[in-house]
Amino acid sequence: MYNVKNISIKDFLAKQGTLPRQERTGYGMYLSPFRTETMPSFKVDYNANLWYDFGTGEGGSIIDLVMKLDGSTIGEAIAKLENGNSFLFHKTEPIQPVQSSLQIESVKLLENHHLINYLQSKRAINPEIARAYCREVHYTTGSKPFFAIGFQSDAGGWELRNEYFKGSTSPKSPTTFGNNSPTCLLFEGFMDMLSYLTLKNTLRPSVDMIVLNSVHNLHRAEEFLKHHQTIHCFLDNDEAGKRTLAEVEKLAPQVIDQSPFYSQYKDLNEYLVKSPKKQTLTPMQKSVPTSIKKPTSKSRKI
Repeated sequence: MYNVKNISIKDFLAKQGTLPRQERTGYGMYLSPFRTETMPSFKVDYNANLWYDFGTGEGGSIIDLVMKLDGSTIGEAIAKLENGNSFLFHKTEPIQPVQSSLQIESVKLLENHHLINYLQSKRAINPEIARAYCREVHYTTGSKPFFAIGFQSDAGGWELRNEYFKGSTSPKSPTTFGNNSPTCLLFEGFMDMLSYLTLKNTLRPSVDMIVLNSVHNLHRAEEFLKHHQTIHCFLDNDEAGKRTLAEVEKLAPQVIDQSPFYSQYKDLNEYLVKSPKKQTLTPMQKSVPTSIKKPTSKSRKI
């Protein structure tokens, strides 16, 4: 029986027009297909036919690669490989030399005006809210210094964002905010959480919150989520978001999908940035239900 795991990752990437930025004995370094970057952080081991992303600490076989690229199930990934489907990869110039893995150098209060301007002009985030949850992280890749907005996970890893870079450090895990509430707000990424708080014009909600920092972290969030009677989900409007919602629905008596209220947009942050009808919402405490009832529909106004 033909095994799609034997498909060469190097050949697969080449067919998509993606070539290594530097060849080494037995492996190649690529620009990560999961984000825009100028320094290669994605390794393909030619002998083992495995990949590893130094930016996220994730890796695996060609099936794992397709699942992560396309947000597909294992069966869908195998089918796409068997059918020879194409995938979209980042192609970012100029070519840069390979750097060592990202190293955190310092963490301080969020003050850099470039980062603040990025939050306001590109993300429409209230900087005071961002300062309460994020830090200014200075890091190096090789000998080159960089800085970004940092959001820390419960395990100590950092989600890093600036206008030109989206990445993270290991270990990958969710970030939780507990207030002993029976209600929890679930976000896929921290920009969505900051967007929600900006829309609500509130700094510290009385309910619990969790940021997955990747839908692949849902299994790490299950114990926290199971302690709640109601979970409001603010997931992306894509297949991965739908699959994650279906899994969350198994964890609590009442799970409310909030994505229909920004259904014309990729996620809640894009709604905040682009919606011509957006407005500051009423305080969250007034809109979150205080009693637990079976939902009459799949969504409820936030």
